[in-house]
Amino acid sequence: MGIFLKDISLKGKTALITGATKGLGRGAAIAIAEAGGNIIAIGRNQLELNSLKKEIKKLRVKYLSFNCDVNNYNRMKLFISSLKKLDILVNNAGTNIPESFLNVKKSSMETLLNVNTKAVFNVAQLCANQIIKLRRKNGSIINISSIFGVVAGQKRTVYSMTKFGVEGLTKGMALDLAKYNIRVNSVCPNIVLTPRTKKYFADKKYNKYIKENTPIKKVVSVSDVATSITFLASEASSMITGSSIIIDGGWTAK
Repeated sequence: MGIFLKDISLKGKTALITGATKGLGRGAAIAIAEAGGNIIAIGRNQLELNSLKKEIKKLRVKYLSFNCDVNNYNRMKLFISSLKKLDILVNNAGTNIPESFLNVKKSSMETLLNVNTKAVFNVAQLCANQIIKLRRKNGSIINISSIFGVVAGQKRTVYSMTKFGVEGLTKGMALDLAKYNIRVNSVCPNIVLTPRTKKYFADKKYNKYIKENTPIKKVVSVSDVATSITFLASEASSMITGSSIIIDGGWTAK
């Protein structure tokens, strides 16, 4: 009996990525484009969307961008419902406001719930309905979670609450959408080295702390996460749904 590996090819597929202009979102867009997928990038900075366009166009795939805040439900609904092709969603837009439990501000709570939970749900629902409407043969939704949706972290009480919610949402969606051949999974990275977190890793004590608590002794990179996203987007993972890929170098295995 032979073992046949499917190529991770997304040729002919169209992926929508939220928070696509920086960090994980940008990395996911480039990785999917490298695998042949067409890109629909959503972000709040038009200059960065234009910059991403230049990179994506070099890979000879189609590129469409939409300057919008994921919290603007009506604009998001109008845009997503107008799409003629959609196969993949990378539900990436998210944020964090580190505060200890006793000092969590009401404004922080609202921001994290709106971006990390409500918008994630709304975008997923809109995209799933559009994939079904377009009668695509299959679909893949990848929710960007965190290891703090698996374990707790100091000064991340509300953030963990939202990411644990994303994990529950992922499993519930997987069950409800299986009959439409739409797979739903999440990726749970540790803190990733991105332009946004670079200032933290510049601190030698912080860098040392992360590496000492990571059995593999490395920091998670954007490419580490982007390759897993591309795998989940492809038919190479056709029997994986309702699952989470933890990308942390062994942090949560201890």
